Amino acid sequence: MNVDMMKRIHLDTVTSTNSYIREQLDFGTILPEMWLVDSDEQTAGRGQKGNSWETEKGKNLTFSILCHPHFVSPARQFILSKAIALSIQQTLAEFADDFTVKWPNDVYWKDKKISGTLIECDLVGRCIGNCIIGSGVNINQEKFLSDAPNPVSLKNITGKEYDREEILDKIVTRFLSFYTDIKEGKEAGVTELYMHNLYRREGFHLYQDCNHSFEAEIADIEPSGHLVLRKHDGITLRFEFKEVKFIL
Repeated sequence: MNVDMMKRIHLDTVTSTNSYIREQLDFGTILPEMWLVDSDEQTAGRGQKGNSWETEKGKNLTFSILCHPHFVSPARQFILSKAIALSIQQTLAEFADDFTVKWPNDVYWKDKKISGTLIECDLVGRCIGNCIIGSGVNINQEKFLSDAPNPVSLKNITGKEYDREEILDKIVTRFLSFYTDIKEGKEAGVTELYMHNLYRREGFHLYQDCNHSFEAEIADIEPSGHLVLRKHDGITLRFEFKEVKFIL
């Protein structure tokens, strides 16, 4: 499937594109195999663990993709997180340098956040049924008013205005390519590219867990999505999402 064949709906304003798709599923609406929903404005954009996502109307990308990856086991669903993060990171890398993927699926420019993703999967037995992948990417917004500590946009970085539609097409095209690779059993290439473009992939850096701050290096990211950090003394620590904070 290419992006031109993908079913799509564009909304002017919505609470969140993830919520919109969820509502359609709850209503029993018959939805296509692969569906893209994007909007000019989200009034209640959501992030991981209840975080919000600020976006100025008509300036950024806010979109969700509905897919049905029955071929991915629940224990390995993190591969979908890698695919969407890479799709955004690789696209942005066409316009500037220094974009990386910050675990689990944010995209950073240097130490600033340009994109975040929320993935919601429904399990059907031992398979994934519906999977809603919602992302926000800062494109043309110049000022950010929320208390988010480190937002940045592509325009902040380069000083140029961008065609949001063109960038969205590039992101979705890449995602469909990665999705096909995963379906065909080529997960290793996706994982290799993810690790190569990982934020803080080399060296020791500061982290904070629920007890203390410490220096560590990234030892591994497991197929389940757990982050494994190695301290100077060789002790390794394993974290789920939101159990550890990157100190910037």
